[in-house]
Amino acid sequence: MQTAINRSAENNPQEELPQFAYDTYEKTIITDSLQDKDDSPHSFFSEMVSRNEFVDRVGFLERVEGIRMAGFDEPRYEILATTIESRSFYDEDFVIFNYRYAGPFSTRGLKHYNYTLLGDTIIDNRPSYKIGLAPKRPGAVPGLVGTLWLDQESLALQRASINLDDAIVVRMIQENVYLPEQDIYMPRTNKLYLEKGKTDKRLSFFKGKIAVGTVEKNPVNKAIEGKYLISTKINSNFSFAPSIRIERPGLAIQVEEDADEQPDSFWNEYRPEALSQNELNSFGFLQEVVSSQNIESRLKVIDNFGIGYYSVDFFDFDLTYPIKYNNYEGLRLGMGGVTNTQFSDRFRLEGYVAYGFKDKAFKYGIGGGALLDKYHGAWLSLTYNDDLQEVGSYNYLTDRRVYSLFEPRLVNISQYYDHRTVRINQEYRLTPKVLSELQLANINIEQIIPYTFLNGGKNYRDYILSETTFGLRWTPFSTYMHTNAGTTEIYEGYPIVTAQVTQGIKGVFNSDFSYTKIGANLFYQIDRLNKSTTQFLVEGKLAYGDIPLTQLYHAFPDAPNKATILQRFSVAGIHSFETMYFGEFYSDRLATLEIKHRLRPFDLGKKFKPEMVFITRYAIGDISNPENHLNVQFKSLKHGYSESGFEINKILFGFGTSLTYRYGAYHLPTFEDNVAFKFTFNLSL
Repeated sequence: MQTAINRSAENNPQEELPQFAYDTYEKTIITDSLQDKDDSPHSFFSEMVSRNEFVDRVGFLERVEGIRMAGFDEPRYEILATTIESRSFYDEDFVIFNYRYAGPFSTRGLKHYNYTLLGDTIIDNRPSYKIGLAPKRPGAVPGLVGTLWLDQESLALQRASINLDDAIVVRMIQENVYLPEQDIYMPRTNKLYLEKGKTDKRLSFFKGKIAVGTVEKNPVNKAIEGKYLISTKINSNFSFAPSIRIERPGLAIQVEEDADEQPDSFWNEYRPEALSQNELNSFGFLQEVVSSQNIESRLKVIDNFGIGYYSVDFFDFDLTYPIKYNNYEGLRLGMGGVTNTQFSDRFRLEGYVAYGFKDKAFKYGIGGGALLDKYHGAWLSLTYNDDLQEVGSYNYLTDRRVYSLFEPRLVNISQYYDHRTVRINQEYRLTPKVLSELQLANINIEQIIPYTFLNGGKNYRDYILSETTFGLRWTPFSTYMHTNAGTTEIYEGYPIVTAQVTQGIKGVFNSDFSYTKIGANLFYQIDRLNKSTTQFLVEGKLAYGDIPLTQLYHAFPDAPNKATILQRFSVAGIHSFETMYFGEFYSDRLATLEIKHRLRPFDLGKKFKPEMVFITRYAIGDISNPENHLNVQFKSLKHGYSESGFEINKILFGFGTSLTYRYGAYHLPTFEDNVAFKFTFNLSL
């Protein structure tokens, strides 16, 4: 097996061949019985034909030429984001229904698996070794169990039979075909049976508790929920021509515009056999189920809720607006949102209004946008806002939409400024993996805190800024799908790199200052097979020129300015310094580092699986001419700021607790002033 692993590059078509392509017919059903009964329609049925193209140094593109899904007027393309099984056993990770296991031919193979020689046999007139496969530590690191058949001459994989009894129960058989001209094995057929295993989660193609396309061990309603998922793939029409090209590198799946409109003659060409009677019955049955239960509308609501919207007809209400609380506004109630494709797929209107009961003031925003290029997601937008903004905050244009059920830092923020801002934004996806945005903004700032900026011998309390901002977000290892609805991310890979530059221009639309701001961050996550995770977040920011306090940087502090630990008890943020007090530091040069290590969840019962996370954060920075910022007191970070601690998350209903300690150059004389004790909230929708 060590020799077979060493020869993987020679036997893996993706390593050995410069390009290849083949057609795939794929049929997926969810059913309550493995018996093919004419009167028993399936609870999910789909079939798809795709052309799989591979080019060295570019990768795979699955070009979906035909797709249909029983019961739905239009296919739900999110099912394509579910990896039912990996393409190749040579992959480092073998994925089944989005669960990851070590590949038996990966560099980690001998570390995770025991291999047993079971004997010799003949497959397609070629001598074969029969190898038993089992994980070494199934309790700690679950793995594949089964049998591999290897060509005795090349040690290439001829056939695999896999049994898996983990969070899911799987039986899978893959057959490869030997092509003498290329002297290589290519995948020919794959059949997978899947049942729900130890997991208490629904195995569903759709988010939320939708009873179509759902695998349940003991379904409540057996008419619409199945016990088994069966997936069959058949590959044909292999090609190795040098003319194979991938026009848009970075896409993993391209759904052709007419893929859901193919005639019966198209399907008859690719199906290995005609559909059975119960498969045909599934179309009418599922059409009735989807219609009577309003499944398509419910799926739309669930999809939008996950990103913070609630859909009502042509309007998506923004769930970040209704209820907020902070020190300046007190209770803030609001309402807002944006039109969706039922209104128009080329234009959108958006707006919101909010009222603070403590400052007794309304805030609002209004705007709209036009889609200039659907293929590249090129939206041109114009917005106007009259609202508050935190002093020293810095937001990346391409990371603008971040939604959580509530925002804990807002409760404790004490320094705001009022602004009236006009913005023109141009979004444009340069490639599937590179998102860009250009913004032109004119900002009229009025101080709320008693701050004055001394610049050029003149005191400024209120001022006008004109800015040009350009931002990029690069995700080199994420995968993307393009459909009629646009380009969407279907797998988030790491690192994620974000960069942005802003130029303030004096004299344009009465602006007062010239300055430059540059920011960049890198997020990297390591997901291990033992279900532990390590995250790294590195960020650097630089500003120079005429920079007022509002445009400086803070390090994301999250400690309320209160005297005792219990008075500071609040909700911990995600990437914030829990022991750093609001308004304590401001910088025009700033670098931060955060490291989080999450242990494997503790299995203390079906409903009780708490997670322990160890955290350390570091920040270093400085500020030029602090004497120009009048009527406020703050420090620089030139000596370096450190804090470390831990979280125990998901103890009950998503709630947990955290404890963080401040040490190093900015350690405070009183012990309790260095400690942050808070609760955490992590809820997976």
